[in-house]
Amino acid sequence: MTGAGAAGLRTGRVVVVGASLAGLRAAEALRDEGFTGELTLIGDEPHEPYDRPPLSKAVLSGRLDSDHIVLPRVRDIGASWLLGTPATWLDVTGRRVELADGRRLEYDRLLIATGTRARRWPLRAGGGLEGVHVLRTREDAEQLRGALAAGPRRVLVVGAGFTGGEVASACRELGIAVTVTQRSAAPLAGALGGVTGRAAADWYREAGVDLRLNTTVQALEGDASGRLRRAVLSDGTAMPVEVAVIATGAVANTEWLAGSGLAADHRGLVCEGDCRAVAGSGRPVEDVFVAGDVARWPHPLYPGQLLRLDHWDNALAQARTAAYNLTHEPGERRDHQPLPAFWSQQFGRYLKSVGVPAVADQVVVTQGSLDQRRFVAAYGLKGRLVGAVAVDSPRVLDGYAALIEARAPFPPQLGATDGPDRLDPVDADFPGRAAGGPPEHELRAPSALAPAQTAHR
Repeated sequence: MTGAGAAGLRTGRVVVVGASLAGLRAAEALRDEGFTGELTLIGDEPHEPYDRPPLSKAVLSGRLDSDHIVLPRVRDIGASWLLGTPATWLDVTGRRVELADGRRLEYDRLLIATGTRARRWPLRAGGGLEGVHVLRTREDAEQLRGALAAGPRRVLVVGAGFTGGEVASACRELGIAVTVTQRSAAPLAGALGGVTGRAAADWYREAGVDLRLNTTVQALEGDASGRLRRAVLSDGTAMPVEVAVIATGAVANTEWLAGSGLAADHRGLVCEGDCRAVAGSGRPVEDVFVAGDVARWPHPLYPGQLLRLDHWDNALAQARTAAYNLTHEPGERRDHQPLPAFWSQQFGRYLKSVGVPAVADQVVVTQGSLDQRRFVAAYGLKGRLVGAVAVDSPRVLDGYAALIEARAPFPPQLGATDGPDRLDPVDADFPGRAAGGPPEHELRAPSALAPAQTAHR
């Protein structure tokens, strides 16, 4: 690296792998921090960076064309763009990134922002049939929108998380019959638990969705031409279906890091609070930083956890933190610790969350009521407030956010005029967790993680 001290950190060669929201905003932040060196952005998609949240909302319903979701450029970043050319290998020691076309780029500092991809249906169970879709990219949304515009008699959505719910909502908005299968006892249960999940189940049914809980899809079957025709469910039923949307979660894009020595797997790439990547030994790598959906990092409000958040706000904030730390001396660096927040719109309702409800052991409705479909639920872990979810009441969450950051006790004593006379917390009821037990995604400390072992292809 040329130069020394702070001046040297603002020159040289920076490579950003990942050209979506986190990658673009990190590149802009680098220039804002005074970086004047050579800047290269690598992206596996051929498009300019675009906004993903509208894909499952406005694009599917036809309210917005995918050509209108390109992210605005805040400033001219003076970068070299290598789009449609994924990275395939990282040499940490030699400071080189290898691309799919055989090129190797050397760097002084590297920012990894490769995000996640949709988990696909197994080929052996019908995943290769025409009519089976996922929703993550612009192409995914365009193909699914075309399939819905063709007027299928029924759509099957596999998974009742946020993406599944938004897809099902779009189908009903278009007047299309839709069946949703969910392996747990309620929609959104993995993220928000059974109490909020059971309220969400009512939204599904009121919208006319055929909701199949505690049900999985055994196979998707097609005709001789390879076109999807039928779904076989675990309850023994077989239903005709022309379009299936797989909404069973996301997988981190870390395969290209195999053999790099970094602590990376399908869950993400581990990094320190200051966004430095962590090696399998548990030691941070000084010249490699991480941001966005691919990152797993410790948050001071949630000790014992490594958070990975597929949230728009987090990608934006973490990109800025990484860019700041990449251009500053170790003693000047800061940790990434904004309170997580996300939102979803489905079946005519607006849901917003702050904190991390998924780590909670108890939940209580603090404002409104489940019956009124307008409420706030507070989530606690071992007597401390850790999250809150509002349904059609988003403005009240600022107060809850402040309480979470202050490590307020649970249940919170709010004195809200629309609250119940008495707060009676109940088990948070997350799938696969015994009552009062630890979160099923509670993870080991970074030092206990092993690096990716798959051989470089």
